[in-house]
Amino acid sequence: MAPVRLAACAIAAFLATAGSAQTPPDPRIAANGTVTLDGVQVALPASLSPEAKAYLQHLIVDKPFGAAVPDIREERTRQDGIMGEFLRPMRERYKVDVTEERIGGILTDVVTPSEGIAPENRNRVLINVHGGGFTTGARSASLVESVPLAALMKIKVISVDYRMAPEFQFPAASQDVEKVYSALLQTYGAEHIGLYGCSAGGVLTSQSVAWFQSRGLPNPAAVGVFCAGLNGYFGGDSTALAGALLGNLPPLPGTEKLSPRPPAGPTYLGEAAADDPLAYPESSPEMLRKFPPTLFISGTRSFEFASALASHNKLAAAGVESQFHGWDGMFHGFVYNSELPEAREAYDGMVRFFSAHLAE
Repeated sequence: MAPVRLAACAIAAFLATAGSAQTPPDPRIAANGTVTLDGVQVALPASLSPEAKAYLQHLIVDKPFGAAVPDIREERTRQDGIMGEFLRPMRERYKVDVTEERIGGILTDVVTPSEGIAPENRNRVLINVHGGGFTTGARSASLVESVPLAALMKIKVISVDYRMAPEFQFPAASQDVEKVYSALLQTYGAEHIGLYGCSAGGVLTSQSVAWFQSRGLPNPAAVGVFCAGLNGYFGGDSTALAGALLGNLPPLPGTEKLSPRPPAGPTYLGEAAADDPLAYPESSPEMLRKFPPTLFISGTRSFEFASALASHNKLAAAGVESQFHGWDGMFHGFVYNSELPEAREAYDGMVRFFSAHLAE
């Protein structure tokens, strides 16, 4: 099991801004979309949408991100800027209202559709826990993850500003999610509540389910573990292959500067034992059997693809309702880019899943 602490730098390595892909003809890009780097060909799936094809070429050729910067304040500012580039076109596409509210003593962003909550969702709510490697993404990645579902499903989404590393370590985030969840249980039945997140948020979603159970709280009606598995992000073929499929093919001149490094300071899960089910729920068969219906979303060029697929298989084997949706050629966090048809297909799948599993 690879360390979750690498997530922030992995996001920096594999995500790109929502700007347009390179427009001038590039001799490295063939007519069929194949990219040639230093004599090595990187092919693109024929099934990609034109938008995804151009964007994936941009990721492979331009490599718009370098390493995470050591200073956590600078890294958070940098990542917030990345998320801001995703959020701008998203707010144009999906009209929502965002308000700040403390729930259970925890700061949250409450995102609601501007045209109003649908009648069937008046007694329903979604909780979002954002990505960012447990170090970044508060109130930036959180909105990128919350805005599409709030608008498309016409439901209230509450995104939790949980405590992160290096200032705090596990299980601080789980404790914060518990406080919000416990407060919402005073208004909503557990069968009316969904919980989801992407990347570190996907990991935290699974950790929160385990934490709720350890505290005697009921399961939410359904959960979404996006861009992650129940054992973190890494492992299997996808971790070994994702870099090469995105054009990170050493030894390329100058790629040393792209080598990811985590921000300085203690990591969030650094002291958690590999067999601690509150940190890594997949390590406990008993915990898996108690999971609520779960939706996994990933892409074949995502380093977490194998981890998510393995978790899906283990939940299914344990008798838990589990769905796995994967997109050919998609990279880690592709759902952050609402300009991609593949991302919008994923949003539709999320809406169908939660609509089917949350009681009215």
